[in-house]
This record gives sequence, C-alpha cells and structure tokens, in this order.
Amino acid sequence: MSVARRQGVRHGAADFLGICVIAALYYGSARLGLLQQLVRGQVTPLWPPSGIAVASLLLRGPRVWPGIALGAFLVNISLGPSLPAVLAIAAGNTLAPLCSYVLLRRTGFREDLDRLRDALALIFLGAFTGMLVSATTGSGTLVLAGVLNTGDFWPTWSVWWTGDAMGVLVVTPVLLVLRRVRRPGNARPSRWAEGLLLAAATACAGFLMTSHAPLLFLGFPLLIWAAFRFQLAGAAPCALAVSTFAIIAGAQRSGPFAGHDLLTKMITLQAFNGSAALTALLLAAVISERAQTQREIARACAQLAGMAAKIATGNHHPMVPDAERETEPADPQTPQRPSPHP
Repeated sequence: MSVARRQGVRHGAADFLGICVIAALYYGSARLGLLQQLVRGQVTPLWPPSGIAVASLLLRGPRVWPGIALGAFLVNISLGPSLPAVLAIAAGNTLAPLCSYVLLRRTGFREDLDRLRDALALIFLGAFTGMLVSATTGSGTLVLAGVLNTGDFWPTWSVWWTGDAMGVLVVTPVLLVLRRVRRPGNARPSRWAEGLLLAAATACAGFLMTSHAPLLFLGFPLLIWAAFRFQLAGAAPCALAVSTFAIIAGAQRSGPFAGHDLLTKMITLQAFNGSAALTALLLAAVISERAQTQREIARACAQLAGMAAKIATGNHHPMVPDAERETEPADPQTPQRPSPHP
C-alpha cells in the first residue's frame, strides 16, 4: 500500500508541476502575442497560447486543462472589464482547445503529423472548428459587457478567430516537432550546412518582408524548400518564422500593409498566414507519406528477393525447425512408403 501511495503522490506532483508549467507558458506567450494587438488591446492576429494549449492536451492529455484555465484567467484579469467577463473569456479560451482535442482524437490524430489526414484534421478541426468557441465566447462577452458596440462584433470576432486559429496552425506543429527532436548523429556535414543555409535565408527573407518593399511572397520558396528537404521538422519552424515576420510588417504598416485600413490589413495578413501554414503542413505531410510508402515498398521488395532466392536454390517447402522435426512422433499405423531411390 505504501508503494502505491508513493507512486500516487509522485504522479500527482508531476501533474501539478505540468499544470504550473503550462500556465506559465500560456501566460508568457500571451504577453508576447499582445505586443501585436490590433483590437482593444487584447485581440491579436496571432495568439500563441491557443497553439500551446492544443499541443499540451495532445501530449499530456485532458488532465492538464486547469493549467490552460489558470493561464487564461491570469492573462485576462488585467484586460477584462469585470470579473464575470474575465471568467467567461477564460472559460471560452479553455473550452476551445478542449473541443479541438476531442475532435482530433475522434479522427485518430497522430502527433507525428506524418499523414495527410493528420494535417487536414489539425487544420480544419483543431484550428478552424475548435477555435470558433473562443472567438464567439470572447467577442460576445465584450459586447454584453458594453465594451464593444454591436456593429463591432463581427470584425472583432474575425480577428479573434483567425488569431486563435493561426496560433494552432503555426505553434502546435512546432511543439509537436520539439517533442521528438533528436540530434542526428549520422547526419552528413552537407546536411548541417543546408539547414544553416535555410535558417540564414529565412532570416534574410524576414528582413525584406518587414521592409517597405511588398515582398511577402519570398516566404513560400523557403517553405517549399523546408518541407521537401526536412519535412515537418523544417517546415513548422519556417512557417512560424514567416508568419511572425508578416505580423511584424502588418503592425508596422510596412510593405503591402501600408496605406490600408484595419479590415484590409487583416484580410491580407491572415490570408498570407493561412496560406503559409497550409503550404507548410500539407506539403510536409505529403512528403512524409511518400517517404513512408517508399520505405514500405523497399521492405516488400527485400522480402520478395529473399523468397526468390530460396526458390532459386530449390527450397520450395517452408522451413521446419529441427527441434520440431526431432520431437514429432511417428505414427506406427501409418505405413512407410519405400523411397524410390536405392
């Protein structure tokens, strides 16, 4: 009994520590996301906490939801107009990733994101569908609290929804990649050089994207390069970097965002971020599926080659272990046919 009790205490302490870590990550990423706020100081075009919440549920299970609720409450307590409004917004921010988690688990989602169906599930169920809850709850609460006019509901809702969805699309894959990242011990120096070159090219493209020239399209060749050569491990961080540079350009009203109102700027920004995330996830999943298929074909060819070699040597019968051949008793009632050979 004492051993079981100690194990229970150990598991409880680990769960409590995980909840505290998730709450801290949620709060810290929210403060970073609020640096690029566009509506009422709390609605941003990219909300990283939603991606952290979905990833934590996928990796640790639904038992960590108190950490999400605590982080959402701490973030909104300094932003909300009243305590009931803060509780309602925090509840919506907690229920949204839980809905995404349930939808993904019902479809058999795998955290490796190595199948096209997993990428599609994360995009349309985890991001687009699940985040409807937080956007509707948050925007409706602000209207009911008198902070927003009724006519501002849909603009605020659209920014809220796309910000949460973009958080899932660009942050969750990065965290899922970090979970299984390993230092490649047998990687060739040319592979390391290519990875460093991709990182340097992404940084240079980000500098150009945040300048006054409308060069957002420079991110797409980098996403294709990362997906083809490094699959999700390269495409997910590249998509996060490209989206971050685009958001900075939108906040600074530079490049293609110069001289436009908030609605036009948001449409341009979210269309670009959505296209970048879709390109990275779908292309990386297709390349991973193709590589897996090629490995299975190679394995099947090796098995067929082994069988062909056995047939060529005249071994047409299945191999019977010597132990079974020795211990198998002979039936005395079965007549033994004489061998045709002397």
